[in-house]
Order: sequence, then structure tokens, then C-alpha cells
Amino acid sequence: MRIDRNFINNQFLTSDGEELISVVNPATGAQIAHVTAATAAEARAGVDAAAHAQRGWRRLTSIERAGHLRALADMLEARRARIGEVLALESGKSLEDATAEVFYAAELTRYHAEWARRIEGEILPSDSPDETLLLQREPIGVVVALIPFNFPIYTLMRKIAPALITGNTVVARPSNNTPGSALELARAVRDCGFPEGAINILAMTHQIAQTVCTHPKVGMITLTGSVGAGRKVLEYSQVNIAKSSLELGGKTPAIIEADADLEKAAAAIVASRTTHCGQLCTAVERVYVQESVHDRFVDLLRGHMAARDFGDRMRQPSAMGPLINANSRLNIHQMVQRAIDDGAKLETGGFIPEGPGWFYPATLLTQCRQDMEIVQEEVFGPVLPVLGYATTADALEMANDHQFGLSSVIYTENYRTAMQVANNIEAGEVYVNRTPADPYQGYHAGWKRSGLGGDDGKHGMLDFTQTRLVIQSW
Repeated sequence: MRIDRNFINNQFLTSDGEELISVVNPATGAQIAHVTAATAAEARAGVDAAAHAQRGWRRLTSIERAGHLRALADMLEARRARIGEVLALESGKSLEDATAEVFYAAELTRYHAEWARRIEGEILPSDSPDETLLLQREPIGVVVALIPFNFPIYTLMRKIAPALITGNTVVARPSNNTPGSALELARAVRDCGFPEGAINILAMTHQIAQTVCTHPKVGMITLTGSVGAGRKVLEYSQVNIAKSSLELGGKTPAIIEADADLEKAAAAIVASRTTHCGQLCTAVERVYVQESVHDRFVDLLRGHMAARDFGDRMRQPSAMGPLINANSRLNIHQMVQRAIDDGAKLETGGFIPEGPGWFYPATLLTQCRQDMEIVQEEVFGPVLPVLGYATTADALEMANDHQFGLSSVIYTENYRTAMQVANNIEAGEVYVNRTPADPYQGYHAGWKRSGLGGDDGKHGMLDFTQTRLVIQSW
């Protein structure tokens, strides 16, 4: 069985006797690999390597750093088949989707390389006639990147690429559910000639992750994960007053107006809710439908959800794949059962299938209330609660009556309604007549408990910098 080892200073560690983390194929439940869990000493060595490398990395011109990023992007694209194969087996994705994720990660890396000549400072007027104020953007130092299981290669480069182009170095911790693909990416880092120590990738337990995050040489921690994980990061960051960037939970509302293209909206929402078995932070998680079209829209949703089959995507690429593990499936099923006990009507799905793998069917719930757990808490699975509303103002009130504010959706043919929602929704993103798919050049930042800081675009890149004011007299 394959054993993957941690990556520091462009080398894979070779020591024996470490604790092993089991990697399981969620579509079959079969163990497919082990990865060595970093020891406390190895974790500290990873941070030390990054700190040492950062001294030289920051002195490179930004265009030189961009050259290294482009070389890495080229290597990722050249090896997308191999990385995609490992990713597909450990995540339950189809080979096509996993390979595509690697390609988009390479494209994202190229995008951030283009910022090399665009990292802007400011020139400010002084109160003195013989003085100039310069506001410079500078790297923070060592960045710890904590990566989730759902898009482990794309999110890894979403964190690493902007950190690197701005002069930082990185210690990345992949999810223990999907570490193999990240360590396969490490081979691309080594083989493309990336400077030693700039990128270090280590699998580790939660206890060792705390050791890394509280290391005195760490200047920033960036996480994509749950609200609970975000709170932990905030605790860790207090030790050294490290900067935090957090993309946390989401509960994307979709508002369906009476004038919307209902068939288009239903098909898109079901696709959003069932892609990767609903394990997307921005996937539609709750639907508000105008009362006059409520029953018709529910019929459309029910038809699409009931037709969504599930299975091992290595054999059935068009099927909906599994949840990441057994605990996830059990928690989701229990949420569905509590919703039904609380008065929701089960339209389709809602059962645990027999056989191997962590599959769960596309599940539609109607007659839901705003105060229900299924409406208020992130499910992170293929479950869709539906609520009716009378006016757009009612829909906005319910959509905003929530702890999360990551993404949102409005379907309407009336531009005034679209702008009313866009200007009043309490979320970092609004998608009009489409479902979420984060553009590289945007800014993916949550409101409320959905996070601090953000990813993508100019602002996501600048989140990895700090400022220095230079007062120059002559």
C-alpha cells in the first residue's frame, strides 16, 4: 500500500516509525494509502525551513517570483493526470473532475503570477513641503495554509499562489481525508525547480497543527473550513498576534421570483446542490420561492432531485459521488430526520443506502420554517430545504436572518428586483440568474460568521501583505 511522506525543503522525509494517517476511498470504504503524520519536531522544522527560505524569496523581484509560479503551473498541467488520479480516489470525484481541478489550479497559479508588476503601493501628500510619504506593500513572512478536503488542490494553490507572489513562504496542512494529492503536488514543486523551503506540505494531527500555528515565526494563518475550525485558528493566532484569513461556513440562499425562468433555475440549483455530493461552501443550501409559483417550482425540483443517481464516479462518472466519510453521512441524515420530526415534508431522498461507500441521495424537504435547524445550520450535503414567501422584502428578510453570509443567488427577469436584492442581501457574493462559481479575479469574502478576509483577485492577493509607511524628507 502506498505510503506518502511529508515535504520540507524540497525533500520528502524518510524517517521511520511515525504515526500513520489512513486514507480511505469514500466511494468504497477501502483503505487506499497511508501518510505519515508530522511529529512536533518535523512541524517546527517545516516552519523553520519556510522562515529561512523567506529571507531569500522576498529579495527576489516579483517578476522572478512569477517565473517560478509559472514553472509550477506548467508542471501541474503536465502532471494533471497523475495528480487527478490520486485526488479522484481519495475524494470520490470522477477522474474527469479531479483532473479538471488540477488544470484550474494551474490556471489560478498563472493568474496570480500576473500580479508581479501590479502589487501597488501609494504616494501620499505630506503636510511638509520637503517631504514625501510612501506606503509600501510588504510580505508578512511565513504563512500557514489549512486546506479542506472538498477542493484540496485548487484551494491549496488558491492560498499558496498569492502568498508566494507577494514574497511570503508557506507551510501547508492538507486535510487528513485528502493528503495524497497535495503530496503528489509536492513532487511537482520539487521537480519544477522551485526554491527550497518556499513551499512545505505536511499532514498532521490537530495537536501538531496547533504547534505549527502557534510557532513564533508564523505571521499569518489562512483557513478554508468550518466555523469551529475558524474559532480554533483565532485562538492560535492570539499567541503571536498572527494575521488570520478565514473562509468559513456558508448557507447560500436562492430567491426565486415569480418571473424567473423556473426550469433553468431548478436545473441549476439541483446541479449546485448535488455537485460533489453538496460539499461546496457556496452551493445553494436553502431556497425561497414566491408563493404564486411555489408548487410548480417544487415539482421541478423534485423531478431533478429524484432523477439524480449516485454511485462510484470512477465507474459512473455522471453519477453523484459520496460524502467524504461515515460521520459526515450520519450527521446529515440525522439533521434530515430531525427536520421531518419538526414538521418538514420529505419529497425525495432522505435514506442511508445499503452497500459500501458513504453515499446519500439527493434530498428535498418542503414545508420548512425559518427557525428549523435544516434552514439555519450548514448541511454540507445534498439536502435542499424549500420555503415560500409573499414579497421580495419577505424573502430578503428571511435570507438575511442568518448567521452566515458567504454567497447568495437571485433568479428574476426584473432588473429592479435584482438590484434590490443585490443592494440589500447580507452576503459577500450575489449571483444573478446563475449559481455560484468563484471567478479568479473576484473577491471571495464572507460576511458575518462566514469569515474574515478573503481569497481571489487583487484584494485576495493584498490580504497576504502588510504595509510600511516611509516618510522621506529632503
